[in-house]
Amino acid sequence: MILTGKAHLAGVVGWPISHSKSPRLHGYWLDKLGIDGAYLPLAIEPDNFETAMQGLMQAGFKGVNVTVPHKEAALQFCDEVDPLARRIGAVNTVVFKEGRSYGSNTDAFGFIENLRQNSDNLDFSAAKTVVLGAGGAARGVIAALQDAGVPEVVLVNRTKSRSEALAADLNIDHEGNVKVADWDARAEILAGANLLVNTTSLGMAGQPSLELDMASLPEKAVVTDIVYAPLITPLLEMARSRGNPIVDGLGMLLHQARPGFEVWFGQKPEVTSELREFVLNA
Repeated sequence: MILTGKAHLAGVVGWPISHSKSPRLHGYWLDKLGIDGAYLPLAIEPDNFETAMQGLMQAGFKGVNVTVPHKEAALQFCDEVDPLARRIGAVNTVVFKEGRSYGSNTDAFGFIENLRQNSDNLDFSAAKTVVLGAGGAARGVIAALQDAGVPEVVLVNRTKSRSEALAADLNIDHEGNVKVADWDARAEILAGANLLVNTTSLGMAGQPSLELDMASLPEKAVVTDIVYAPLITPLLEMARSRGNPIVDGLGMLLHQARPGFEVWFGQKPEVTSELREFVLNA
């Protein structure tokens, strides 16, 4: 590590924060690029969020990433928020500059860039995408898909009312291209899809399994799961066994970090296979 009195400082704020892979990720880039800087894990209790953010700004930090449970609080804290973050309803990247804070959401960027890097034949403008789940992660994914030009998103969630509320919100500026289907119909609606995205916690380590009959999903359809613990979820394993191309969720984490790093530290990082291995082997 190169660290002087002129070092650029950034970090990630959350509660808790010990599980975060972001310090290892950014630390790899700092070392690889020989940058005079540091990226720190910052455990901040919810009640102290605003005070801590003001303190970091006054202490000369260039900015921070924001993880649970602070993403919505960051939206309210920032002096300026970009339109995508406001549409998603959460901020995950904050830049401090001249006493002001600027918020953005790079999760959408990370999701799309992960797919672009790891699924060569995926055409966002073709056919439909099926999204499982209607939480905050789904909101970011659907906003990203809309901006990428996906013509139709079919949203499926165990609680249909949540799907309907999310679709109504995101359809305001996109001509109703988000449709809602019943959870019990999740197998049938896979017909004709070219992308299947799981944003639920089902299939994660310690969570119930995701029960899904994939028989009607076209063999060329890409299947992705935004979680990365485990890296290959049961959904991805099932898709791979039937010949579908799969994209794991780790790349979303890696790519979403790129915009913040470039602003804070002044160099453009790359997502490589070596980086993936380094982050996974923590």
